[in-house]
Formats: sequence, structure tokens, C-alpha cells
Amino acid sequence: MDLRLLRYFQAVVEERHVGRAAARLHMTQPPLSRALRRLERDLGATLLDRTPQGVSPTPAGDALYAEARALLEQADRLRERVRDAAGTATLAVGTLADTAELLSGRLVAAFRAEHPHVTVSVHESDLSDPTAGLRTGLVDVAFTRAPFDETGLRVHALTSEPVGVVVRAGDPLTRASSVAVGDLGDRRWIRLPEGTDAAWAAYWTGPPHPDAPVLRTIQECLQSVLWNGTSALAPLDQPLPPGLVTVPVHDRAPSRLLIAWRADRVTPLVRSFVHIAARS
Repeated sequence: MDLRLLRYFQAVVEERHVGRAAARLHMTQPPLSRALRRLERDLGATLLDRTPQGVSPTPAGDALYAEARALLEQADRLRERVRDAAGTATLAVGTLADTAELLSGRLVAAFRAEHPHVTVSVHESDLSDPTAGLRTGLVDVAFTRAPFDETGLRVHALTSEPVGVVVRAGDPLTRASSVAVGDLGDRRWIRLPEGTDAAWAAYWTGPPHPDAPVLRTIQECLQSVLWNGTSALAPLDQPLPPGLVTVPVHDRAPSRLLIAWRADRVTPLVRSFVHIAARS
């Protein structure tokens, strides 16, 4: 049986929508629909009930999904074992801005002890992609912060940190013990790029301002506050350049530090990395 078709089918069942599954698989909808029909022809059974709202598995589809998931996990384990034995296994790790320091100390030592032949590459993403490369398939696992759309992803929370508004040292807000972002609509807040995850953008920015600068990195945000007096949100433990301070906010829940990975790519190596990170 074609494993590629099984991966397509798995994505459609989990997304309950052909269009969303196509986006997850980085392909267009028509070839995905054709592949599903081919799979149904090969098996001689209708696997999906199709409606304008989406799709759902038939009893035959439920049976195939359970078996396909186990088969695909076994295939992934086989691939990783072969690569590991050949000394060619690789793991791409995504980080988001201030999460990079998590890739040090005990985690690196523990991972290297268990997987000495694995080549690890680290990719840092900007603030426009809170999944740190997972959505685009650039990385296998990522360190990042919530909140963002976790559809199709699995996450494990490592810790959490309160956030605050970053302002100049002489700003009147520094006289307050805490503030509410919702009360600061008169300030000029930074803005994240168009198309950024909605939940992520809503959490990390304040009320919209017509002249808000569009910025992509933490350093761009901090320098904009320093030079131009804009306002930005950051974890309270975020290192700041001289001249800036962080005032705690009480209308944002603490930001969770996460390790995240794709639900459709839970390889043995990814699973091992997550377990090691969780206990380090």
C-alpha cells in the first residue's frame, strides 16, 4: 500500500477538511482529492463522507485510520533506526527569539549522550511565525511561546512567565506597579506583519494605532521603544538594553514556554527529543 496516500488520508481525517489538510501537506486541494479517490478505488470502499462543511470518516475510514496511523508510525521508526545506524540521522530544531537559550546546558548534554550520531541544526524564526518553522516544514520540533493556533501540532508546556509593557526609563508608566494593556489605547504600539497568527498578534500587541511600525524581531521592537518611544510587550525576564524597563501588566495571562512538534511527524527522534527536553 502506498504510504504517501495513507499520510494524505491521515491528514484529511485529522483536519476534517480537505482544504485544511492540503495546506498542512503543502499541496493544493485538487491533487489531494484525486489521491483520496484513488485510495478509495484501490480499497473498494468509501472512506469519507463529504459535505460542504467538510469530511468525516465512514466506518471503513475509521478502520483504515487506526491501522494507517500505526503503520505510518512503524515506518517512521524504521526510517529513524536505519538513519541512526548509518550515522546520518538529522534533527531540525526551531527557536523563537528569546527561547534560544533553552538549547543549552543540560538539554544539549542529555541529548548528545543518547544520540551522539544525530546532526542537529537550529533555525531561529522571527515574530511573524510563532511555530518557529513547524508550519512551513522547516523544522521537526520547536521551542516557542504561547498563545498561537495549535491545530495540527502537539505541545508540551515547560514553564511560564508573566509579561509586561516595555517603555523608556522615564515613562510615566514606570510609576505604576502594574497596568492594563486595554487602558493604554492612546499609546503607539508596535505591530506584527500581516498574516501573523491572530491569537499570537492579539496577545503580544496593544490597541491598534494607524502609525504603528511593523516589526519582526524582539531587537527591532526594543530598539523602536528606545529610539521612538513606541510600546511593546515582552516577558518580564526579557533582557533589556540600558534605558528600558518593563512594567507588569495584569490583563494578560503568563506566557507559556512550549516545546512543539507536528502531529503528523511524531518520529522516534522527535519523541526522544521531547522527552529529554521535558525532564531537563
